[in-house]
Amino acid sequence: MRVLSSQWTRRRFLGTCGAVTAGFLAYRRAFERSIDAFASVGQAARGYGALVADPAQVIDLPQGFRYTTVSRAGDEMPDGLLVPGLPDAMAAFPGPDGHTMVVRNHECLGTGSAFGPKNERLATISASKLYDLGAGVTPCAGGTTTFVWDTKSQSLVTQHLSLAGTVRNCAGGATPWGSWLTCEESVLKQGFHEEEKLQCQKDHGWVFEVPAKPTPALADPVPIVAMGRFMHEACVVDPRTGIVYLSEDREDGLLYRFLPNQRGNLHAGGRLQALALDGDVHDTRNWPGDTAHVLVGAKHEAEWIDLEDVESLEDDLRTRGYDDGACRFARTEGMWMGSNEFYFVCTDGGRRQLGQIFRYTPGAREGTEDEKKAPGHLELFVEPNDPERMKNPDNIAVAPWGDLLICEDHPGEHVRLVGITPAGGLYTLARTRVDGEFAGAVFSPDGTTLFVNIQQSGLTLAITGPWRTS
Repeated sequence: MRVLSSQWTRRRFLGTCGAVTAGFLAYRRAFERSIDAFASVGQAARGYGALVADPAQVIDLPQGFRYTTVSRAGDEMPDGLLVPGLPDAMAAFPGPDGHTMVVRNHECLGTGSAFGPKNERLATISASKLYDLGAGVTPCAGGTTTFVWDTKSQSLVTQHLSLAGTVRNCAGGATPWGSWLTCEESVLKQGFHEEEKLQCQKDHGWVFEVPAKPTPALADPVPIVAMGRFMHEACVVDPRTGIVYLSEDREDGLLYRFLPNQRGNLHAGGRLQALALDGDVHDTRNWPGDTAHVLVGAKHEAEWIDLEDVESLEDDLRTRGYDDGACRFARTEGMWMGSNEFYFVCTDGGRRQLGQIFRYTPGAREGTEDEKKAPGHLELFVEPNDPERMKNPDNIAVAPWGDLLICEDHPGEHVRLVGITPAGGLYTLARTRVDGEFAGAVFSPDGTTLFVNIQQSGLTLAITGPWRTS
């Protein structure tokens, strides 16, 4: 692997690129032709047909599909606590008796917690099980819940709080060993924050691990500090190597990877690195006025840069990484492991800032001293630049039949679940009729049920229908 010296700065790198030339302009025209040509792909992609209007005005689905409400924010759970608000990313695991266990994030700050509007239920929780009590003023309201679902009867078995005292648990990733890595999309520091009306007792911006358990239990709220402090979004774990890849929800964010000292034991520490690309590709956003672009379908060789001071109390990890040669992305958000590759979303990427989907294929020797002999590759998979087909994607999942499922994130009603075929064709799978973004789409292990949240409405739904198997 390449470790760039501190002298090899971004400023020196840019100095080697020169001014915009006729060659670049030709490259730009080729890029735009590539994108415009792609816009014609997928108009007739094999989806599930036209959507049928929902009489209850919650979610429109294709003919033959139906949904069941799993829970609503504010529902009382068997552990005596309330379902928190703002449900976000989720992961599903096989549970006892053929049931499915789903660990669900909640992107709350200081309100919408499991403890009630006046924290009247807080006394039922041991202080040692809350990461941040807010100095006894405003306990941090984020965390996770776990629910158990019977896919045969399409009914809720139980649900409980499974992590408490964190903030803005946005996305995360499932591990091969049966846990959920939940990520704080926040870099709030200890102290009072006027805008959020939140008193923090501790610093935030960490990843926490939550075991998937069917019975009520709160995870130990111990941050995995070696995985860095930044505006975390999602992560994936490569089951072949144990390497964790992480995204950062910033308009100048990086793509990271964590090389654990002990596979399956992330608390044992490791090395955090950021992605750099071959050639002069240092910015993948493809925004108007950019001086470099990535083409749909083009593959770029990956290099990984060691990062220092990963606890980053000044929230400058991404800028230091960029100065040392790492590549910028336009809000890397959802991530999902496929078959020997993973996909991730850039919510604001592209010429019209409507979103991009990237695919990363790890090299055969990823994470070893010999990885330069077989490096990984990054590919821009989708960038339609057409709001009728995809608008600001966020969470992502791989369906059992191989398509990608994309949760859109933009204000108002008529937000969609978008399907993307392996060939890059797009189709609409669902559309909201209530306010809120789709979040957390994930299939049950038996492939029968798609769980998804409508965040601002506080809804978790279970969708069934004639799913394809291939």
